[in-house]
Amino acid sequence: MSHRPDALAHEHPLQFHACLDEHPARPASGQPVWSVDEVLALLALPFPDLIYQAQTVHRAHFDPHLVELATLLSVKTGGCPEDCSYCPQSVHADAGVPASKLMAVDAVRTAALAAKAAGATRFCMGAAWRAPKDRDIEVVAEMVREVKAAGLQACATLGMLAEGQVDVLRDAGLDYYNHNLDSAPDLYGDIITTRDYQDRLDTLARVRRAGVSVCCGGIVGLGETRLQRAGLIAELANLNPYPESVPINHLVKVAGTPLAHQPDLDPLEFVRVIAVARITMPMARVRLSAGRHDMSDAVQALCFVAGANSIFYGEKLLTTDNPEGSDDLALLTKLGLQPGEPVARAPSAA
Repeated sequence: MSHRPDALAHEHPLQFHACLDEHPARPASGQPVWSVDEVLALLALPFPDLIYQAQTVHRAHFDPHLVELATLLSVKTGGCPEDCSYCPQSVHADAGVPASKLMAVDAVRTAALAAKAAGATRFCMGAAWRAPKDRDIEVVAEMVREVKAAGLQACATLGMLAEGQVDVLRDAGLDYYNHNLDSAPDLYGDIITTRDYQDRLDTLARVRRAGVSVCCGGIVGLGETRLQRAGLIAELANLNPYPESVPINHLVKVAGTPLAHQPDLDPLEFVRVIAVARITMPMARVRLSAGRHDMSDAVQALCFVAGANSIFYGEKLLTTDNPEGSDDLALLTKLGLQPGEPVARAPSAA
């Protein structure tokens, strides 16, 4: 079936929703293919129509009151040889982030237990590497075992992985591997030059082959056009299958990085991206990630209405600030939302 979101969503919202329900996106063979033009048409919908579509799709696949709390810990900070223009951990940036060695396993265990006590259900470990060495993988595998022993889902983001490295992490109990596409393919070379788009796709393919769930999203506010935002979402939605977890990051402008003076993205455009991610990837957990520290409660509330059902929870995201955990819980309470484990379901037959 050809999807016509520009016509169906605007004129016949319930008919458009029914078309989506014919393709619940699991198994992968039944997953629709989204053209960039179709995604762009969704982004251009009148705001009330877009939010209605997204909330309708969200309710068809998730309990709309549950929000996942995920904690992110930098287990190896700074000194990264990549030249990602947004990242203060790059050796090419002058952001004052000192390089550190890989954390001790005991320290990670302590952090995981604290995250569990604070209400998190997923624990993500990030390391500023281009690609880890096998000896690094063995240490991270031990960290994964400790996270699992603490009763948390385990996620890692370590850069590009070689054949066999994912297997070691999988056997230790890794639930998710994060490796973001960052941007649309045609923008990527303007943001990063030390690796190419295919490198990212190759790592994601290795993760899939190993049977580990994929966490993959991108960054908006890099200076991209709306067409390029559509290109990013189309790339994510057309991964086969699309990611189980989709973090949407708002650029955090850090002094000393090439994008430090990038103009702000309109907050409602960010909400639109959340909504279109929900529509095109209906059974994924869509996460509000970097940039939430500077978002108002009202913008975050709109994101939840648009289908976001996961947040990074804790005062620090690698090296940038995040809202206090108590503030997040207060906001969820104010909105009538609850921390929990959103479980995707195929829509019931009409």
